[in-house]
Amino acid sequence: MISRIQKLAIAAAAAASVAGPAHAASPGGRPVGQAPRNVVLVHGAFADGSGWRGVYDELTARGYRVTIVQNPLTSLADDVAATSRVLARQDGPTILVGHSYGGTVITQAGVDPKVAGLVYVSALAPDVGESTGDQFAEIPAPPSFVIETGADGFGFVNMEKFKIGFAGDTSDAGAAFLRDSQVPINMAIFGEKVTHAAWRTKPSWAVVATEDRAIDPKLLRHTARRIGAVTREVEGSHVVFLTQPKAVADVIDEAAQGAAHTSQ
Repeated sequence: MISRIQKLAIAAAAAASVAGPAHAASPGGRPVGQAPRNVVLVHGAFADGSGWRGVYDELTARGYRVTIVQNPLTSLADDVAATSRVLARQDGPTILVGHSYGGTVITQAGVDPKVAGLVYVSALAPDVGESTGDQFAEIPAPPSFVIETGADGFGFVNMEKFKIGFAGDTSDAGAAFLRDSQVPINMAIFGEKVTHAAWRTKPSWAVVATEDRAIDPKLLRHTARRIGAVTREVEGSHVVFLTQPKAVADVIDEAAQGAAHTSQ
């Protein structure tokens, strides 16, 4: 497992390389020929990949090749398979990014040899033998986040509390669209345990949304410390990737630069 100190050193070295004159850089600040050029984005529960559009636009403008996974949210195995299918299409080292439950997906799928680094965006990161639901044992979800489970075992976020619990910093119209287009998740997924923990061997970065009302920021900080992630706090709700795309893209960019140094 790479320690937090080692990961901080990696990030510091990456920043120094960007500042120094010895490395040519692309217009987006990415060292030419060093940092992974591929980024794969993985959404979480109750959403689909379209929410990543702002991050996609930021990263492609910086010269990255970005691919977005569409998780079926039917089982952890299905979501990992969807992510692995996209990873197989990458032509080289890749930064794998997960939001919320997507953090569990990248934890399992991130052992793929193409994955050079992991970025957790307001995300969970179970260890081997732990489930997504286990993450909330000591620090539960805030009371404003309410999931309603149907007779078929699939869950939706409560309509009345959707904005405050899931997307507090979006406009009323934006929150309404997210609410009305949400993708239900098979609630059994939250009990499925991971068998691999990619963060134990891959350098990791974490975005903590300080106004998250779906996952308590205290849990996000605890998770980031436990996995030894280089952590950046960003003012935003649970959907910080949607409302603060530049800030999230900056962390992904930093991860790509830092991951390049782990392979030298």
